[in-house]
Amino acid sequence: MVKNERKKMVNGHIEEMGKKAKEASKKLLTLDTRIKNKALVMIAEELVNKKEEIKEANRLDIENGKKEGLSFALLDRLELTDKRIEAMSQGLMEIAAFTDPIGEILSGWKHKNGMTIEKKRVPLGVLGIIYESRPNVTVDAAALAIKTGNAIILRGGKEAYQTSEAMVQIMQGSLERCGAPKELVQLVSILE
Repeated sequence: MVKNERKKMVNGHIEEMGKKAKEASKKLLTLDTRIKNKALVMIAEELVNKKEEIKEANRLDIENGKKEGLSFALLDRLELTDKRIEAMSQGLMEIAAFTDPIGEILSGWKHKNGMTIEKKRVPLGVLGIIYESRPNVTVDAAALAIKTGNAIILRGGKEAYQTSEAMVQIMQGSLERCGAPKELVQLVSILE
């Protein structure tokens, strides 16, 4: 019985996140490219400004990983150094500099009745991504989702949960300061 109750709770939690993400993605459609880029740049800056907070959360993940007997290779992938945080920040700046793909016309033609038919890039709306314990994926996936006009629900490995949570909070704060909904980036918080 307890297992079924837990499953209902998890499903309800995920469903609520999906609803919030869908609403956020609708609001994102009304924001222009400058706002998306501003949010990405602000996130990049905040990651560097708050790198000590991120490294503290990461230290907790590393300690837990050692207790769980993670291999040296897994611990190395999990660890965030100043250099790795700065590389994530630089990646965000590069994504912000990309041309906005939304609205790009890929092909088109004029029908004999005079109607113009076009194949155009549009956002999907809400993305979900499940990935291993690589904290940089949390930021990379969120940045690409924002740039392409999508909300994202992230589910990283439990080994990097504290680090991912710290970075998602930084991203959400930056989004709100730019006038975008924080629910554009969400992290599944129920660990099984």
